[in-house]
Amino acid sequence: MSGLPDGLPDGLRAAGPLPVERTGDLLDTSTLGVEEEFHVVDLGTRELVPRAQDLLDRLPAGRFIGELHRSVVETNSEVTTSLDDLRTDLVRSRRLLVGVAEAAGLGVAATGTVPLVDVHALEITPTSRYRHMHDEYQLLAREQLICGAQVHVGMADRDMAVAVAQRLGPELPVLLALTASSPYWMGADSGYASMRSLVWQRWPTAGSSGSISTAAEHDALVADLVASGTISDPKMVYFDVRPSAHLPTLELRVGDSCPDIDTVVLLAGLFRALVRRERDAVLAGRPAVLPPAPLLRAAMWRAARSGLEEGLLALAYSPRPVPAEAAVSGLLERVQPYLEAAGDWEQVSELVRRALANGSSASQQRRAYERRGRLTDVVDLVLDQTRAAPGASVVPATPGGMRLHAGYFAEGDEFLPPAGPSPDYAPVLDALERLGPAGLRQREAARDEEQRSHGVTFMVAGEGSTRLFPVDLVPRIVPAQDWRQLQAGLVQRVRALDAFLHDVYGERAAVADGVIPGWVIDAAPGLRSSGALMRRQKVRAHISGMDLVRNGAGEWFVLEDNLRVPSGIGYAVQNRRLTRAVMGDLPTPPGLLDVDAAPALLRRTLQDAALPSAADDPSIVLLSEGPAGSAWFEHRMLGEEMGVPVIGPADLAVEDGTVLLMQGGTRRRVDVIYLRIGESELLHSAGADGRPLGPPLMAAVDAGRVALANAPGNGVGDDKAVYAFVPAMVEYYLGEKPLLSSVPTFLCGLPEHRETVLARLPELVLKPVDGYGGEGVLIGPKATEEELEAGRRQMLAAPHRWIAQETVQLSTHPAFDGARLDPRHVDLRAFVFLGEDVVVAPAALSRVAPQGSMIVNSSRGGGSKDTWLLG
Repeated sequence: MSGLPDGLPDGLRAAGPLPVERTGDLLDTSTLGVEEEFHVVDLGTRELVPRAQDLLDRLPAGRFIGELHRSVVETNSEVTTSLDDLRTDLVRSRRLLVGVAEAAGLGVAATGTVPLVDVHALEITPTSRYRHMHDEYQLLAREQLICGAQVHVGMADRDMAVAVAQRLGPELPVLLALTASSPYWMGADSGYASMRSLVWQRWPTAGSSGSISTAAEHDALVADLVASGTISDPKMVYFDVRPSAHLPTLELRVGDSCPDIDTVVLLAGLFRALVRRERDAVLAGRPAVLPPAPLLRAAMWRAARSGLEEGLLALAYSPRPVPAEAAVSGLLERVQPYLEAAGDWEQVSELVRRALANGSSASQQRRAYERRGRLTDVVDLVLDQTRAAPGASVVPATPGGMRLHAGYFAEGDEFLPPAGPSPDYAPVLDALERLGPAGLRQREAARDEEQRSHGVTFMVAGEGSTRLFPVDLVPRIVPAQDWRQLQAGLVQRVRALDAFLHDVYGERAAVADGVIPGWVIDAAPGLRSSGALMRRQKVRAHISGMDLVRNGAGEWFVLEDNLRVPSGIGYAVQNRRLTRAVMGDLPTPPGLLDVDAAPALLRRTLQDAALPSAADDPSIVLLSEGPAGSAWFEHRMLGEEMGVPVIGPADLAVEDGTVLLMQGGTRRRVDVIYLRIGESELLHSAGADGRPLGPPLMAAVDAGRVALANAPGNGVGDDKAVYAFVPAMVEYYLGEKPLLSSVPTFLCGLPEHRETVLARLPELVLKPVDGYGGEGVLIGPKATEEELEAGRRQMLAAPHRWIAQETVQLSTHPAFDGARLDPRHVDLRAFVFLGEDVVVAPAALSRVAPQGSMIVNSSRGGGSKDTWLLG
């Protein structure tokens, strides 16, 4: 080719400078905005469902809007000038949308397509505009089951917007590849990384605008398209880059919707830098270098086909494929000066490194499918990634740059107090810093694979699928001195509570002696008549899970006592094994207790539970609700470790007062049943003979033929109102001073306490006595006036069913947020085994609250940590 400027590769042409003269505010490109589209799916079937309006009715109008299909919700960000502010705003929108959706049994998926679709069950949004589109475009409208992410950069001068849009074509394939998230289409792998872009390109106005030079030419083109009847209004101009039809912005439309918010932030940062580069080029009179239209279409097709996993056409270099990493890195280098000028370089370059290390969302989705061959796993992955929106800024992981803990500070932090890490934590911090963000992200990928391979999952009530049990890779250390004090206090507390349980279902001496009011016990939801049948058992609380918190001053408090079917011991053991598998190079402090001893100690406690009628080697079973249960992994794991069968109610029969295990054609007497199901399910489930198991089983218990661990009726001991009297129980039953503190508690059923609660509600934590898993808890200091008023009304409607507690400033511990260490509130669940001896298990579970929350339960978005107890 002749007449090309020096250095232009074959196949590219130079365009002359465009007649743009204006400067000043009209050419400002500092502002950013994003539109994100989300699929609405049913959490049970994981299929696309036409229920967007159910969510829109509960969401702020304007910020959340409907789309062509009733299965899509669109969000509009605030106008921002910084990537950090954009990320924060996107996180806020997603959290609100996800919360409203999950309350309705729905999920939202930020992805180009979802694989599970019943086209005939979906509906067009019933507006006149969308009805017209459906009638006019037929198949195109019916199959518009796609979601994208659009980025707006402020540009009030429309001539400049058209000029810049014309020049961006060669860079668009890389931006598409970075966002590719739609490999599955109508239940099958499409073979493309972005099937969305292929579906999108079927619209008559999608793709390039062709060669236009000014806003007037753009408007004339749009007017001609409307006049032709091809489109009905200017909003149906779907060019890859266009002056917005309703905002003073330049709009990018090539990207798939992105499960990872940071991909959206990366897209916005790169697009703004590209816009600024081309604006300056126009003002300087530099000609544009444009590929022929067929070559640009080919480059976009290849990006849709390949994502980040195969070669791309980097048209800024050559019309020949190059590795995706080279194409992306080349784009980053070309806009580096503009990223640096905006203060975005460190953040965007780190996000590029992360994107190349992790691969495209399309590749991640395919890996999720390949593990078990289930499309539901693909949907679950996208739902989890959409739900787990990070809120922190990205810190670069460059040699000599900012460290993982740069800027880390929280009052009362266990890991990094102001004076620096303790001798126990210092080697751990050094090892984490050596790994850096990229290394930790690789370990997180290994963690997830390890968890999946071992089936380490849990179920959230109301969801149709299991989730990987969440584990943060930064371990928590409980110093030896602290652990010795906790052990002594926990043993004391469990002994007192077990004595209380015997007393409640016996003489009620503590009531007669005025230690605890009778109405507190009678109103306790956990008081059950079946508890009176455990009279022959020396122990009622065989396995206790005690929830402890540490305040900023280093003082420990018992927050809750769990005496029914406490879970977590198996997950605590597994967390250590996970650490060994994926973080085995972390230095461990001396005196670290061996968690692997816990299952054997649990088995010994269950053997001790056997009644005198049992054989010398008592037969033990673990009674579970099966794979549908929330802690099925733990049940299986403990059964295997202890060498005891894991069974369901249908495996048991009672004949002549003897409990028998009916499994595999054998009949074997059962002496001890380790209960891992709720009392109601136990009493109402059918046994092996098809009849209700409860009545004959309870009769066998009453006759001393079988022991139940833990005993039914134990719920009265972990009641939130009864909790207030545990220190008095220690003194009454044991004659000892309590070694562990309780959180000061007010009983709303007492008039004088109620008055205090009403006066101080904004300072207190209000809890229903029958609430579990953080349900119904109102944290006064974090509540709005509306939430406080609702709490007052609920409490006053039934005061005896509520308690209030002083707010404890839970200690924090760092969690890795994908870029750096972030302080999160934690608690500690310790396990006490009460048999012939009282033993505190050498394994404890640290639970981690989500960012900005103080509720640690996994059902509410919390996680966990490997906990290093030092002896």
